[in-house]
Amino acid sequence: MLILSNIGKLYDGTSADDRAIQERVDLSIDGERIHAVEAHRPDRPVAEHDVVVDLSGRTVTPGLVDCHGHITILGLTSADMDVMNTPHAVLYIEKILHTTLVDGGVTTMRDIGGATDAMKRLVDEGVMIGPRLKIAICMLSSTGGHADFRGPDRCHGELSKLWPAAPGRPPSVVDGPWACRQRVREVAACGADLIKVCASPGVASPSDALEHREFTAEELAAITDEATARGLSVAAHAHSKSGVELAIQNGVHDLQHISYMDERAVEAAAARGCIVTPTSWVMNELQGAEGLSPFVMEKVKKVGEVHARAVQFAASGDLPILMGTDPVLPGMHGRNYMEIVWLIREGLSPLTAWYGSTGLAAREIGADETGTLVAGRRADLLIADGDVIQEPERLDRGALLEVMKDGVGHRGGVDGIPQRDFVSTIRDSLPAAPVSRA
Repeated sequence: MLILSNIGKLYDGTSADDRAIQERVDLSIDGERIHAVEAHRPDRPVAEHDVVVDLSGRTVTPGLVDCHGHITILGLTSADMDVMNTPHAVLYIEKILHTTLVDGGVTTMRDIGGATDAMKRLVDEGVMIGPRLKIAICMLSSTGGHADFRGPDRCHGELSKLWPAAPGRPPSVVDGPWACRQRVREVAACGADLIKVCASPGVASPSDALEHREFTAEELAAITDEATARGLSVAAHAHSKSGVELAIQNGVHDLQHISYMDERAVEAAAARGCIVTPTSWVMNELQGAEGLSPFVMEKVKKVGEVHARAVQFAASGDLPILMGTDPVLPGMHGRNYMEIVWLIREGLSPLTAWYGSTGLAAREIGADETGTLVAGRRADLLIADGDVIQEPERLDRGALLEVMKDGVGHRGGVDGIPQRDFVSTIRDSLPAAPVSRA
């Protein structure tokens, strides 16, 4: 048993109110699971093989649940995408996965486009070190829409540079209701945990204006109907007011970005049980991005002027708000906690932002075994210096000491915490040598 003793402050991820905060507690871990969270006892009996780690003055939280990841994106320039369309892209993916877990504190991630079932399995098998994954595989988009990165000088038959068709990943660009149904079936057959669709044009895409339409209502209804028939929820990229409304009206559960969401849309979303993933940090980061076209930067400017107001509308309407990093720019991978910082800057209370990054997020993406620090759940947690609950920006200044996933540490920042042995993990995952018959 591993006992994290006398924790100064613990946020358990179960709610967005003060009842989820405990002080001077002991958290015991048995293997991969949390055994108990109890008031600290200096005289607590300790068995012979128990390991006790003093966390006086330290803060412990659940590991982060990032609901909008992209482990296959280095950046948005043509050169960045060229790198990720080469055979050695898997080396970059491994590095992104590693830094997302070890530096970003993310123990579970919903990759909202790009990751395949093979990548998910490699993490589950321990061959690649990273957060466990939920995957959308594709981001369904119409021709000329948000997933169509061919630009204005396209050639007939040319593939979009953003997630072209590959083993385990059908193409994202699709048109017409029946073709959309077929594509959902293909994505589901490839192992998707959800369907991602574009209900509006995007900011970073090269040829679609924000105020234009992406899919028709008939196409979007076909996608959501087909997803529901396969037990999959739908998340929608939705910036424009019309795109947000279209998504709500046609059965989308998770509204992402929500830049032009207003009070009327919030009421409609609440009535239909929708959630939102605002991706606030990336909206700020895009304003200083380099290498993007004037057309894209004009869209960035427009969205930057309204995004915070949309988040405030969503919060005022009590919509569930999830953390989603959308790390599509250089320097974002491994700093995923910055989404919490920006959700607070755009109007959320600290505990609301943390809840949307832990217990609430885990519940909404179907990862109920994690996200909260209660008995029986996975031992996924962060150990930090100082009060990162009230000041999450401290995580960007070196406060993150340890990231534990399934009861094992990955940073080596706290003495006594058992660490992942990467070499042994790889060795154990290799096929056994054939038995000699000599």
